[in-house]
This record gives sequence, structure tokens and C-alpha cells, in this order.
Amino acid sequence: MSFNDILGQADAKKILQSGLRKDSVNHAYLFDGPAGSGQMKTALTFAQALFCTEMKDDACGKCLECRKVEHGNHPDLYLINPDGASIKIEQIRGLQRVFSYRSESKNPKVYIIDHADTMTNQAANSLLRFLEEPPIPAVAILIAENVQALLPTIQSRSQRVSFSPLSPSMMLQVLINEGYPSPLVRCAVHLSSGLEGCRELLEQNWFAEIRNVVLQLGKESMGRGSTSLITAGTKLFKAGLSEHLDILFNLFHLWFKDMLHVQYERHESIVFIDQLEYLSSQAFSRSTAQWVSYMDLAAEAKKKLRYNVNGQLCLEQFLMGLDD
Repeated sequence: MSFNDILGQADAKKILQSGLRKDSVNHAYLFDGPAGSGQMKTALTFAQALFCTEMKDDACGKCLECRKVEHGNHPDLYLINPDGASIKIEQIRGLQRVFSYRSESKNPKVYIIDHADTMTNQAANSLLRFLEEPPIPAVAILIAENVQALLPTIQSRSQRVSFSPLSPSMMLQVLINEGYPSPLVRCAVHLSSGLEGCRELLEQNWFAEIRNVVLQLGKESMGRGSTSLITAGTKLFKAGLSEHLDILFNLFHLWFKDMLHVQYERHESIVFIDQLEYLSSQAFSRSTAQWVSYMDLAAEAKKKLRYNVNGQLCLEQFLMGLDD
């Protein structure tokens, strides 16, 4: 791994590599940002660079120290993940026991706590004491989506390194290069903030099916005497896809937004680009305000789902709203 292999996150990489170059590595870092924006990969690369015997501000990936990190068996690197829904005090105590032994190398020990914002109060208080007075040279990397869930004292004792969601265009290129179908990728990158989340969607057979249903319903709902309610019943509920209605409404939102992109000649922003001919034929059949109102309908339907309104009722009300 190398910092060059990490997509985006120029500011985060600059902070970390500057510390490596100047020998001013902090004792604790707090990586905050949305899931899927590369925090864990960056944390492992940073640890690798700290251990690397060949480079100052990056990981060569070839020396013995780098290879140990790559293979997950470096004795000076310790990872903690939630045990169930949270990180518990026993896990922090285990960390403290491991770090009570001095390293045989000149490396500092490095520990990475993923989902640090799930620590119980007891675990957080135990970690705080360890952060302040580690028994041996150590570098902590805490990864959190919800920084406010961490103790203010932990926040104040850590250097904040913020991560941003990867741009859809950046993820699009990577996933297409990996061989995923372009029409599906163009949708997935607008539904997830990270590559892993996109890959999970793209690996699901139902995702392609839901997209096809949206295309069919989107086209049927534009004509008079729409049969979209019948289609919804057979293609969604009888086909066992009803548990993915939240994705369906998100895709509808993108479909209507594409109509606006056509109206304003922003073809580079179109998600359903394989449907450009149809989009172009229909974009001016409604006013801008009407397409926006359809987007609002999709958002409202998704909101009702969150409040446990019956899914079939949500969809039927949404489709009937498109006929108004």
C-alpha cells in the first residue's frame, strides 16, 4: 500500500505525510468522516509508513516491515473492531495488556480502533487514561463516523484528520475499471458514499432487477391509463423485491433529476445515460416544477417507509401522485 493508492483525501494525506517527513507524528489521531471514504486503508498505510525501513513519508510495500502489515501479522500493529454493537472495556484492557510489553524493534506500537464512536462509557474512560499515559511509545488511530459520540477529552487529545465522501465520478471510474456494468455503476455511486458500499450493491442480483423495475414504472407512469400499479404488484411484491423499496425511491429521485439534466443540457450529469433517447423525448413533457414535485414525492415516500408505513401503500400513493 501507498498513499498514492488512496483515492482523494488530499488534505488527510498531506497532514499525515507532513508529520512523517518532519518526525512530528502525533500520539493520537482521530479519523472522522463517512463510512467508505478510505479511513481504514489510510490508517493501515500510515502504520505501514511508520514501520517502513525504506521510505520516510510513505510505505514502500516491499520491505519486511511493510510486508508484515500487508499480511496482517505485524507484532507492533493492533486492531480493535466492535464486539457486537460496541467496543467494550475488556477490549481496551486487552490493548493495555499487549502494550505493557516493550517492542523489540525501534518502532512505536500502533493501534487502530475502528468505529471508535461505539465505545461504551467505561471503554472510553479506560482508553482516555491510556491515551494520556501509554506505557511505551505508541500511536493511536481512532476511526469514527460520529465524532460527537466520543468523549470531548478524547477529541481534544487527538489530532483531527477529516475525510470527505468520494466523488461519484471518482468511484465511477474505479468500478468500471473493475469490470462492473456501467449502467449499474452510474446508479450505485449515487447511492453510497464509498467504494465498498457500491460494491456490495453491485454484487446483489436484486439491484439490477430494481433498476429495471424503476425504468419500467418510470416509463409507464408517463402515459395515460398507466398500468404502473399492476406492474408494481407483479414485478416488486410478487417477485420478493419489496424489501428494497428505499433503493427504488432513491432511483426514482435520480430518474426525475435526469429529466432536469436534459432540460438544462447537463448531459454529463445524467445517471441513466443508457436511457438518453427516452429521457430526451420526455424531459419537456413536464415543467421543471413538475419534475421537482415528483422528486419530492419520492423523498416523501422514502420518509414514510422510515416511519413504518406499509410499503405497498407507500408505493401506490407515490405512483398515483405521478398521475396527478
